[in-house]
Amino acid sequence: MKINDNKSFLTDHSYELYQAETMPFANQTISHFALTDSLLRYAGKYQKNILHFWPISNLVILGMMDTKLPYFKDALDVIERYSYPYIVRNSGGLAVVGDEGVLNFSLILPENPKQKMTINAGYEYMLQLINDSLKSYGKTCLAYEIKDSYCPGDYDLSIDGKKFAGISQRRLKNGVAIMIYISVNGSQLKRAEMIRDFYQAGLKGETVKWHFPSIDPTVMATLEELLHISLTVAKMKNLIQATLLKNNCTIILGDYSPEILTDYNEGFEKMIRRNQQMLGTSIDKELMK
Repeated sequence: MKINDNKSFLTDHSYELYQAETMPFANQTISHFALTDSLLRYAGKYQKNILHFWPISNLVILGMMDTKLPYFKDALDVIERYSYPYIVRNSGGLAVVGDEGVLNFSLILPENPKQKMTINAGYEYMLQLINDSLKSYGKTCLAYEIKDSYCPGDYDLSIDGKKFAGISQRRLKNGVAIMIYISVNGSQLKRAEMIRDFYQAGLKGETVKWHFPSIDPTVMATLEELLHISLTVAKMKNLIQATLLKNNCTIILGDYSPEILTDYNEGFEKMIRRNQQMLGTSIDKELMK
């Protein structure tokens, strides 16, 4: 079976694994985003399938649209009062929260230039992978928009009506990154309250041409709560890998080749310039090192 057979990426394929523990970079924030773009180019050029796990410590990841809030500086002050640093990611969408109870994970897949993968097909791969990984717990997650969650979208993943994950995509040079954040454990209520307060401070009741969510923290929960089990980020990561292995996939450690590192360095500098432009004096210089 060809590695770029779009019909069955989750079965009988070989994956290269990249994760935070093996990254040769001192920076543990911007590095994840710069590496994603580098791996996208690599996947498209060499027709490789990639798993990229990147759990992070406390961090609010802003979308570029968030910078259009009329009282953006006041909104950033709210995040600082919660003692979270923040950065602006290199894609659209809205704010999400990362911390030690959240697993950030990307399926990075090659795209056939003559037969592009549809947006929905990419989302369906991730939905199938997560559902297969949770099958033993007797619950099925559904994909539809949870309007009052933070960063709502058509492929919010929920169980019993409560959102625990959101999926996005990034495409570059014949590579497709299907990215998900999974709220595994911790206080999802606190995460949602912070982002609710962020938007309230940033809008102050004004009507703007961009749509920002009116967040109800009770529509979100963690997988641990929804499955009524003890669940860690490490265990969730193992469940995902075990599912692929059970589907006759192979997983090998990825190599940080000179080509990947060169692309990474360029992406890192672009991320710094973008954050300098978007955040100005509010930038956290410690995150840029």
